[in-house]
Amino acid sequence: MSDRHISQHFETLAIHAGNTADPLTGAVVPPIYQVSTYKQDGVGGLRGGYEYSRSANPTRTALEENLAALEGGRRGLAFASGLAAEDCLLRTLLSPGDHVVIPNDAYGGTFRLFAKVVSRWGVEWSVADTSDPSSVQAALTPKTKAVWVETPSNPLLGITDIAVVAQIARDAGIRLVVDNTFATPYLQQPLALGADVVVHSLTKYMGGHSDVVGGALIVNDQELGEQLAYHQNAMGAVAGPFDSWLVLRGTKTLSVRMDRHSENAAKVADMLTRHARVTRVLYPGLPEHPGHEIAAKQMKTFGGMVSFRVEGGEEAAVEVCNRAKVFTLGESLGGVESLIEHPGRMTHASAAGSALEVPSDLVRLSVGIENVDDLLEDLQQALAWA
Repeated sequence: MSDRHISQHFETLAIHAGNTADPLTGAVVPPIYQVSTYKQDGVGGLRGGYEYSRSANPTRTALEENLAALEGGRRGLAFASGLAAEDCLLRTLLSPGDHVVIPNDAYGGTFRLFAKVVSRWGVEWSVADTSDPSSVQAALTPKTKAVWVETPSNPLLGITDIAVVAQIARDAGIRLVVDNTFATPYLQQPLALGADVVVHSLTKYMGGHSDVVGGALIVNDQELGEQLAYHQNAMGAVAGPFDSWLVLRGTKTLSVRMDRHSENAAKVADMLTRHARVTRVLYPGLPEHPGHEIAAKQMKTFGGMVSFRVEGGEEAAVEVCNRAKVFTLGESLGGVESLIEHPGRMTHASAAGSALEVPSDLVRLSVGIENVDDLLEDLQQALAWA
């Protein structure tokens, strides 16, 4: 991919990779090719390889090239949602009877996909604490085909040593999948640490403005990339041209946004550690976090997600969410605006009663890029219930 040779600096790649000026007009932003089909130069005479936009679309191609460059991969694939990307990956890698190790802390939708959808297809799964390499090793079986990791994890902000788990997977001859949604490629690059596949919900930090839903897979293995592309086309849950354009716009400012997200989150976490009504703060940037040293080794900074537990249990946690004013009560994360939620009743309700059930007194923050003093003041008033 020629765009990768522009620079090896992330900020430059984010703006230029895949973003070739339009050859007709010179427009510096790739056009939105809102088209379903393409005129062929004779039967089978495709212009640039385009025949039908489920198979390929120039705007989606630009995004996929950009994503591959940012993750340091050979092939990027963009989907209609993060779960669509995960579904395509699982049906590409697995067959009935295969086994996957999943983390004991993961996005509720990912857990639901394994527990309620893929398991009906005959795929087995078991849970491991992926922050503990011995737990991962113990969970492997002769049928295991993949280990699935989120780091930082959602919503407990656990940290997995990617390089160590990658070696375990490599020794076992299986694939390591890393969901890099929380960190983004600006803060962490799993492929360089030995992962086989990177998964993203592009809805989150990559899009960055809470105005698009999308997902992605990025790989280094060319053969695996071709297999994924085949299934992407065969299954059809592709990113549309306008959604692709929105994410491509978002990645251009990813680095500056992540710097502010991380800076604000660190100050929020510090304040929460000193608040009398907060019983525990979960943020890998805190020295007392059990994964702090590993996070410092494999991440540039510690990201914009903070979770905390409050005294008073579930009702108190819900009250904090309801009292917030600058923090918007809502699901999702990674937008420029700050969000607050109660995972147990919202994003992770599907994990209730399972090994992935989250504490009922947990509050999760997606710390935005507003003035941090306003964010701190808002959380202080939200925690000051009668």
